[in-house]
Amino acid sequence: MAELLLAADGVSVDFDGRVALSNVSLTVHRGEIVSLIGPNGAGKTTLVRVVLGLLQPSTGRVATLPGLRIGYMPQFMPIDEILPMTAARFLALSGVSDEVRIAKALADVGTDHLAGAQLRDLSGGELRRVILARALLREPDLLVLDEPVQGVDVGGQAELYGLITRLRDQTGCGVLMVSHDLHIVMAETDKVVCMNHHVCCTGHPEAVSRMPEYLALFGPAAAQHLALYAHGHDHRHDQHGDVVPLKSGRPMDGHG
Repeated sequence: MAELLLAADGVSVDFDGRVALSNVSLTVHRGEIVSLIGPNGAGKTTLVRVVLGLLQPSTGRVATLPGLRIGYMPQFMPIDEILPMTAARFLALSGVSDEVRIAKALADVGTDHLAGAQLRDLSGGELRRVILARALLREPDLLVLDEPVQGVDVGGQAELYGLITRLRDQTGCGVLMVSHDLHIVMAETDKVVCMNHHVCCTGHPEAVSRMPEYLALFGPAAAQHLALYAHGHDHRHDQHGDVVPLKSGRPMDGHG
């Protein structure tokens, strides 16, 4: 089994009597993409803040691999349109001034040609890639991505999720990613944790898509949206996400 990078166990967060998280547990292993999905206000970003150590849980704990390096891509990063700042300068402000490393990070996300471009002139997709490059500068063991395709059109979303998968393949890092919709991330994730303040269900995305908890949370239309995800392999997954040799499916077993 791949090296365990992160384990959250029984995490609860209470804000002045309002329950944001209740007894949430999850794990992320090296080389694994784990997607947190759920409606707005489900506690996904709160859990990310706990994982990053920015928020102490009311109960429960988070354990990480000793010396774990985390690269973080926030959901929002407001850019002052009046302030002149190139993409390369923006990355240098992260604390890494090595021009070679900055150039490599930009190249890794396909934006090396934008090093001298002003941030205010970038498209939504270009800006998100530059922010992802900033996270890569830490040479992370774990990438934590909060709504990485925020403000990106549908075509750009697919490209960005594909890029995240390629980066995982190239670096072997683990990925903890927040999203709203399973049908968007399904082809590019290994394990899904469906949340609504607590863990509603978890497992391989194909298995989760059929679980009553998922369908109850997202409604009957969720099953129709998942028709966007298609594959042609020689196996399928049972209700637990385990591989059954047949004619369709996508291999990856869930961990807890």
